[in-house]
Amino acid sequence: MTDIKSYSVWDAGTRWFHWINVLCVVALMAAGLVILNASSLEVSNAGKIKLKTVHTWIGYVFAINLIWRFIWAFLGNRYAKLSAVLPGGKGYFHALRRYVAAFFSGHPQQYIGHNPLGRLGVALLFLLITLQAVTGLVLAGTDLFLPPFGYWIAQWVAAPGIAPDTLVPYAPTLYDETAYQSMRAFRKPVAVIHLYNFYFLLAAVVLHVAAVIVTDLREGGSIISAMFTGRKTLSGQPVDEDSSSHD
Repeated sequence: MTDIKSYSVWDAGTRWFHWINVLCVVALMAAGLVILNASSLEVSNAGKIKLKTVHTWIGYVFAINLIWRFIWAFLGNRYAKLSAVLPGGKGYFHALRRYVAAFFSGHPQQYIGHNPLGRLGVALLFLLITLQAVTGLVLAGTDLFLPPFGYWIAQWVAAPGIAPDTLVPYAPTLYDETAYQSMRAFRKPVAVIHLYNFYFLLAAVVLHVAAVIVTDLREGGSIISAMFTGRKTLSGQPVDEDSSSHD
């Protein structure tokens, strides 16, 4: 008879991060696509400023939530620790080989936390969202003179006699032309990274959702519902079980 047990895995801090991150990514992608197509949609400069401002404010929530997650890695339960989320550590590659072999043999191993292959996916997502957040904050400074870098950008490009804190977007008469062109040259590679990282992030999100669904179907464990309830229900012996994990 199958021994089914319920395990506590994702604590409240981890679940809140996950769903806030999901909402932010969806909203940022939607706003970003409109900004990218602003010319073909005949959006005015005033409209672009509003769109970019909304995009930036969502980006602040996105960035703060990401910082919170890194802090929570020191405060949360064992499955919230970076050592349990990211690849690496003693025996990791051996565990990865065993997990992949078991998966394709039709007898997948069950994990309470992230399995070794899932940890690679999580690392990729963390890398992409961190890069997107950092480049986005830089662009917020170059486009709208918003924090955290807008103050220095405004000082850089302000025309002589113009107070940097009075600068507004799309107002070339307020800018020193030479300094502004230098700033745009600095901005260009950041914007390119932000754009292409967006596409990589979109692909990674699609792969993440597909991997979760496939893993749930092949291994069980109510992976999807666990991000709502914080608990997994497993029928086998989890590889990463400890005495405090289940009721």
